[in-house]
Amino acid sequence: MKPESEGHAVARLRAERLAASTKPFVARGGAGGRCPDCRLPHAYCVCDLRPSVATRAGMCLLMGDIEVLKPSNTGWLIADLVSDTWAFAWARTRVDPRLLALLEDPQWQPYVVFPGEFVEASRVVGEVLSPSAAEEGCSKRPLFILLDGTWTEARKMFNKSPYLSRFPVLSLNPGTVSNYRLRRSTRDDHFCTAEVAALCLALAGETRAAEVLGAWLDVFSTQYLQAKRHLRPDRETEAHRRLSGLSDAPADQATTGLAV
Repeated sequence: MKPESEGHAVARLRAERLAASTKPFVARGGAGGRCPDCRLPHAYCVCDLRPSVATRAGMCLLMGDIEVLKPSNTGWLIADLVSDTWAFAWARTRVDPRLLALLEDPQWQPYVVFPGEFVEASRVVGEVLSPSAAEEGCSKRPLFILLDGTWTEARKMFNKSPYLSRFPVLSLNPGTVSNYRLRRSTRDDHFCTAEVAALCLALAGETRAAEVLGAWLDVFSTQYLQAKRHLRPDRETEAHRRLSGLSDAPADQATTGLAV
């Protein structure tokens, strides 16, 4: 079971959400139009910089009602990079049958990513299957279920989704603070969805993919803020140089050892 070839999962979900909307969604700061592929104003488009890296892990995004419509959403960046990404709109009263089918797919070992302090201890894990474990006969690939929305929405998704209750909960302990700059948070331990995905990739042993996703987020954030502040587009930033360096690195570094 794989995403369809036309567009990525978040782009398709956004198209579905727009088609079902009774009034147009107008994002702030998009005077002159936005690129349909990176969602940035055309003068700040980063589509030609989009990196490519192979991953064994998959990502399953459960998204709040209007989260997929926000230009600042970082779940989109995950789908840019991780080919096996699925995105579903979350609703308390109904479940997308495609989501249930994905969770039953025997190739995947789902992990619900959520803070362990709010979960029964017996469900909480701090590790995932690494590529070396797969070579030793553990054939299931990790599928990280990310609750993409505000903290209030994420808690509701976790508590009101009984079909997730049978899966282990991956609790992250990054030891750093979030670098996300596009939305305000009152807590330094709240990470944006792309940062969480990068931490998950690192735990799965896919350190280069984690680094590339982090760099892609930094480039997107830099361009987004340049546009928001009406600054001249500048591709000579540290974020751009970091992404360029990672994109030029050998592909066989995609899964180097387990990073915790």
